[in-house]
Amino acid sequence: MINIAIDGPAGAGKSTIAKAVAKRLGMIYLDTGAMYRSVAYYVLEHGADVNDERAVEALLPGIEMDIRYENGMQQIYVSGKNVTPYLREPHMSKAASDVSALPCVRYKMVELQREFAASHDVVLDGRDIGTFVLPDANCKFFMTASPEERAKRRFKELTEKGSVCTFEEVLADINKRDYNDSHRAVAPLKQAEDAVRIDTTDMSIEQVTECVERIVKEKTK
Repeated sequence: MINIAIDGPAGAGKSTIAKAVAKRLGMIYLDTGAMYRSVAYYVLEHGADVNDERAVEALLPGIEMDIRYENGMQQIYVSGKNVTPYLREPHMSKAASDVSALPCVRYKMVELQREFAASHDVVLDGRDIGTFVLPDANCKFFMTASPEERAKRRFKELTEKGSVCTFEEVLADINKRDYNDSHRAVAPLKQAEDAVRIDTTDMSIEQVTECVERIVKEKTK
């Protein structure tokens, strides 16, 4: 199996590049961030605090997550409900970051991700794919960009979807997520020693995609 791990902070372009690379190479893109957002959605729907580990852990046994591909797009079903349409709401970003910091949640999601990667050629992106989830992945990348550039991208994405927010709010959220992700107790955000670092601040999507594709082909030929 070919496993590609793409890590980096929020807004660095990981998901966009992972999807593009998967499409070009004929591989499956597994949206790990959406998996954590799905857990956050489930917890919030049940009236629990995403920061309350005891409450969240009590809910985990009731989460039956089914990852499907419908018309080429990943859809996540939780306990029979397609929650995909609700996962990109602005408040879900913070909720997912909080809930993903809980060890009980991370271990459950990592188990599912490893099972999927063991039987598929797959591209995964997240914060700890190359360091914790798939430490033996064939190809590892760490993507980053300046906080201001990442906030600009996220602000554009949100406003195009009709969300009401300010650039300053988005930048503050980016900085907070960076701190949370890099200081969590389990598998914090950091670059794997054997990962290729790519600063996407001044690069186009096409340039980054071509760079990753070239390196993957060199490593797996």
